[in-house]
Parts: sequence; structure tokens; C-alpha cells
Amino acid sequence: MKGFLCKAAVTGVACLLLAACADKPPRSTSGTPVDGPSTADISADDVKDAVPRAEPRARYGNHSPYEVFGKTYTVMPSSQGYRARGMASWYGSKFHGRRTSSGEPYDMHLATAAHKSLPLPTYAEVTNLDNGLRVIVKINDRGPFKDNRLIDMSYGAALRLGMIGTGTANVEVRAIDVGGGSEVAHRSPPKAVPSENWLQAGAYSRREGAQELKRRLERADLVPVSIRDGGGLYRVWLGPYASATEAERAAQRAIELGFERPHTVKR
Repeated sequence: MKGFLCKAAVTGVACLLLAACADKPPRSTSGTPVDGPSTADISADDVKDAVPRAEPRARYGNHSPYEVFGKTYTVMPSSQGYRARGMASWYGSKFHGRRTSSGEPYDMHLATAAHKSLPLPTYAEVTNLDNGLRVIVKINDRGPFKDNRLIDMSYGAALRLGMIGTGTANVEVRAIDVGGGSEVAHRSPPKAVPSENWLQAGAYSRREGAQELKRRLERADLVPVSIRDGGGLYRVWLGPYASATEAERAAQRAIELGFERPHTVKR
């Protein structure tokens, strides 16, 4: 599951970090280090979101390009606007206490992650698309260097995403722009925009049905979402959006996430 700091192919920086590795990981009967969950009695509720804040780039871990297993990787110049979907894995006890690629010690109980190309550090919101759970992490390490893997979650972050048992999960990773002080948990209210840029995601005769759809949309980060009642129906609306183009992007995203296509409505 893990890669950067203990791979001899990753320049002289990796050698420095390897020399600084702390606690020895547990070993199998054959002497090979094994990875696994924490022995501490912690639950998902014990793992707090990382708190996004402006930080300078890490002194280590941002060398670009770099090479692992004969493959070359390039660090992105900025995380701004980054949003991607892919497969997440997790890493735990084998690396607990060792130095990450950024130079920080790896604490498997914190909400952190490893990524191959985002600048270190980057704060990101990771959503498990299989169950709707999400967590905010600090990306401070490199990896995972395995085909078809997008991100490696710390054990604590994996607990929050409900993926310890499965080992992997389909996720969406969205970088958080800390330059403007914005945080996922504290979104600013939408600005007033033209009334025609609204979408209706569904209509129900019972409020319970509308509330359930609203919760599903919110878990998928399709916001803002509201319920409008009238004429004996409870309508679930998305928006308002700043333009018809933005509304169409939201409609396409809803389809990609498995919802029925929302249609344009007027307030």
C-alpha cells in the first residue's frame, strides 16, 4: 500500500528520511514487516478532521520530478481546483512513527493521507462514494505507488471513511483552498443570482421522500439543496447557480453520481 520514503529509487531525500525512521514495525514470522490496524482502542468518532490552514511548502517531499520503481512522477505546481475520483487504500502500523515524505512523523491515528502529485502539504476533503462518509485530511506523504490507486489514507482517516474492513474504497478527493480562508465545513451562503438558474432533483407527495433525497444529495456534495412545498408536492431544488452553464455542470455531476437528471425550474 505504501511507497515513497522507503524506496531506494526516490533520490537522496528518501535515504535521509529512511535513516530517520523511528519505531521498528512489527514483523511476520518470515521477518518481513507487516502492516495492519492500530492496537489502540479508537473509533471513527475519536478521529478529528484535519484543520485546514495556510502553510509553506514542506522542505522535503516536493522535489519534482521524482522516480519510484522506474516510473517518473511530477509534483503539481498548485492544488487549487484539484478534484479527482479513484481508488483509495490505507496504511497503518507498519509506518507508524516513521517520517513521512514531508518530514513529519506519521501518526496513524490522525487524519492524514499520501498522494503522488499534490503539493505537500495539501488539505483535502475525501468522500467515500460507496457510503457517503467523508473526512478532511492533511496530505503530507507520497504514495500509493500501485496501479489504479489515487490516494493512501491513514488508518484514522480510513476509520472515518468506513473502509478498514474493505481495504479500499471508491473516493472523490477535493483540495481545499486555504489561501482564501475557505473551509469545507464553513461554506459561505450563496450570493443572489438570477431566479432561473435552479434545478429540480425530484418531487414527492410525502415530505419524508424529499428529505431523504435532500440528505443523499448533501452526502454527494451536491449543494446548496432545499425543499419547496406547494400544490401538494414537496420539491427538492438545487441552486441557485450563477449561470445556466454552472447549473448544467451541476446537472451533469448529478447524473455521474447516479441521480436522475435534474431539470431547470423557475422560482
